Amino acid sequence: MNNMLQDMGESFAGRIIDFLPEGLRTKVYGHGLRLDKPLSKKFVLKLAQTKEELEACFRLLHDEYVDAGTMKPDPSGLRVTFHHALPTTSMLMCRHESKVIGTVSLIRENKLGFPMQQVFDLDEVFQKGGNVAEVSALAISKQFRMVRNRILMPMLKFLYEYAEYRFDTQHLVIAAHPRHMGFYEDILCFRRLSPHRVGHYDFVNGAPAAGAHLDLVKAKEIFQKRYGHLPAEKNLYHYFTAASLPNCQFPHRRFHTTTDPVMTPELIDYFFRERTKLFLTLNTRETQLLHALYDLPEYKHYLPPLSSVAPDEKGGRTHSRRFPVRCPARLRIDLGGVWHTVALVVYECSEMVFCAHCERPLRTGMRGEAEVDLGEHESCTLPVEIVRLSKHSNRVIMLRVLDATGEQGRLWLKFVRAINKAAIGADLDEATRFCDDVLDMIPERHTTNR
Repeated sequence: MNNMLQDMGESFAGRIIDFLPEGLRTKVYGHGLRLDKPLSKKFVLKLAQTKEELEACFRLLHDEYVDAGTMKPDPSGLRVTFHHALPTTSMLMCRHESKVIGTVSLIRENKLGFPMQQVFDLDEVFQKGGNVAEVSALAISKQFRMVRNRILMPMLKFLYEYAEYRFDTQHLVIAAHPRHMGFYEDILCFRRLSPHRVGHYDFVNGAPAAGAHLDLVKAKEIFQKRYGHLPAEKNLYHYFTAASLPNCQFPHRRFHTTTDPVMTPELIDYFFRERTKLFLTLNTRETQLLHALYDLPEYKHYLPPLSSVAPDEKGGRTHSRRFPVRCPARLRIDLGGVWHTVALVVYECSEMVFCAHCERPLRTGMRGEAEVDLGEHESCTLPVEIVRLSKHSNRVIMLRVLDATGEQGRLWLKFVRAINKAAIGADLDEATRFCDDVLDMIPERHTTNR
């Protein structure tokens, strides 16, 4: 993140800003904001998906980081990290005509934690509840230095919308050079993490770093209070929460998944074994995580080999998957002789069990029907029973599917098998090819005792 405000930070005026009182510093940063000018149609904001797009992003990161002194030149000419190999990382990009001129990555929680957890304790963020993502690897081409702010704010808006509405994220965390932290705090309303400053951050070649956090749910209220009364060209509340930006192209999704994996076996081989030698540097835990996430036969040849003894070491707080889900659902259940409909959000599923957040407290043993929205145009209705409550909340429940036969059961099984067997997001458009046996399945195998 060190490159975003490099020009301001390196200048004498930029250094002076750091010593100004917060209110005055906000005015100085805000003076350069112009949000009312539409971005030319020549600019496109999207997910990096193809080999050419990914390589252009990695090359831009390398050149900008080397220029800023936050990495040493690599023979490949690319800046590629372990987290870019994970299917739970999304690399966003800004393209001007055919040239990639900006990029930023969102890293979802995983078993090994975030890059910034090398030096920052994120327990206070995790304790707030909700999914966390690290904003990382942001760079804008120096060729667009004179109009950097015109590109930066649309990129941040795209990031904001993608994180909250597509990545199922409540909390954003960042690590940036202390000189640049004023922008995040004063303009984007981030709050510093403890310690406030780290003198040596290996992830960016030993540069100093500061950490910060933004709660996207609370951000709306904060933005409204700070910016809601301002004219359009300065109103970040309207810009982030209501304004439409036609330049943004969000990836197509058939189902209600919350990640966009793009690394095919061929791309894994190209970026991490051929163009760079990153896989040769991985430790046992990193190799284990790759094998757990890419647990498909077609990937095994391209992943670094597992050691003969693979210890089950504890990493982060969550189990990672290629395709986490967030499916709206409705549970019709008998509550004291009266049938009620309780809203659910399904966040994890297998063929005969799924977990969900619910809008009201429930108890084990309750039975009913769950109508689950699998995608924008697909849903299924299943007989279910609540079999477990979370240790921490009776609004987080596990439900067992009582019968997965018939047409509704086939829809459910097709969905579950697709998200477990698909390699990249585009594969989900052909979900049926993962489920050849669903139509011929033996009914008893997918029915539990009622």
